[in-house]
Amino acid sequence: MIDNISWLSIYPEIVLLVMGCVITLVDLGVKSARRTGTYVLTMLTLAVVAVMQANYALSGNTFYGWSNMVVSDAMGNWLKCFATVAMMVTLVYARPYAGDRDMLRGGELFSLSTFALLGMFIMISANNLLLIYLGLELLTLASYALVALRRDHTVATEAAMKYFVLGSLASGFLLYGLSMVYGATGSLDIGEVFKAISSGELKHQVLVFGLVFVVAGLAFKLGVAPFHMWVPDVYQGAPTAITALIGGAPKLAAFAIVIRLLVDGMLPLAFDWQQMLAVMAIASLLVGNLAAIAQTNIKRMLAYSTISQMGFVLLGLLSGVIGSEVDPTRAANAYSSSMFYVVTYVLTTLAAFGVILLLSREGFESEEIADLAGLNQRSPLYAGIMAACLFSMAGIPPLVGFYAKLAVLQPLVASGQSFYIGLAVFAVIMSLIGAFYYLRVVKVMYFDKPLTATTVSAPWDVRAVLTVNGALVLILGIVPGGLMSLCADAIVRALAS
Repeated sequence: MIDNISWLSIYPEIVLLVMGCVITLVDLGVKSARRTGTYVLTMLTLAVVAVMQANYALSGNTFYGWSNMVVSDAMGNWLKCFATVAMMVTLVYARPYAGDRDMLRGGELFSLSTFALLGMFIMISANNLLLIYLGLELLTLASYALVALRRDHTVATEAAMKYFVLGSLASGFLLYGLSMVYGATGSLDIGEVFKAISSGELKHQVLVFGLVFVVAGLAFKLGVAPFHMWVPDVYQGAPTAITALIGGAPKLAAFAIVIRLLVDGMLPLAFDWQQMLAVMAIASLLVGNLAAIAQTNIKRMLAYSTISQMGFVLLGLLSGVIGSEVDPTRAANAYSSSMFYVVTYVLTTLAAFGVILLLSREGFESEEIADLAGLNQRSPLYAGIMAACLFSMAGIPPLVGFYAKLAVLQPLVASGQSFYIGLAVFAVIMSLIGAFYYLRVVKVMYFDKPLTATTVSAPWDVRAVLTVNGALVLILGIVPGGLMSLCADAIVRALAS
């Protein structure tokens, strides 16, 4: 018999599923080329879901449903709330761009975005290995279709094919790894997996073999080296609106399944998976920052920037356990700093892509760094927002990126271990190198002559959302305590459950 708790745990997912189908059907009768009716219905749906998730999160309750396959806790609910808001912001930025490129003629942008968000919700709430995989596949299948949304655009179609082939390979890695874990532990329930591994009665070699494939699959979804091959090509080839979608909310879902699988399920194997994360963090910081220097395409530059930023997220994840002793305080501090980092990164990258989308007009793609030349003379506001985002990614105070990097590095230094302190020093050096390519874009915006005298205009909703988005990058850097406390409380409650 299905109890009320089971239904309560998936109400937001039910709303998204039902409304995704309704949006698809309603769109059949929409005559407007801009799909105004579909857009409004989608935004109302997302707003309702965001409020539901915020209420769940503020209650602080943790409960399990559907035979422990689904968990509703503070961490998951806040991540789903942030992912919903990120999707709403993305669609606000994307609609004018998509309308100018005939990407709204079938309404798939809104319905596929809704189903992609549903996939993220399932990933974040899953307490079962199979459910994590199903949510991941729903997200990735919707993402493949979104990248190929411009049917007559050769570059986008090529990017979709690359994404599909490499994504399928990564999904295979993850599924194979999960099957090995299931074979070793005899359970798909993450809590039971943790108990089985903690018992010490399982063959360590079998578990580690499965763990390698699980980490490889997760690394692809995060876009970290050496599983980063898809990121630059997909970011550059996809329509800019879809690049913003891929680079935003899905990062929150990827972080969630890393916590669910590696921390909630395989914490006793922390010594093994932390070594893998350390190697990938070093490779990501090195490859991301050095490769970004050579880029002239701003979307490709931001792709390599993403790789290096995700390297910082891994630094937080690998400092939660030192040696064989699990310190709850240290673990909560480390994982909450990673959560704070990924949330603020999504906030910053959405504002950066919002400016790029704003500068793109019908028949012109603002994809080269040179296209931003003289932006300050054309629009000081949007140049300021873009500069704030770039300075934040570089880790320059008082912007939120500085505090995010500081929060991640503190647990490394506090560990007292020479290896972790060395990692922190290496990360700082890589950030200094990375500052070069961010400052280069700022120089182009403020000191180069504009290529066109065209003024930058935007619909009122885009202008309002982009202004608030840019302001938050600064405000959260000056007063980060509220968001940091929220992340810390969410992680503590997740670990305690």
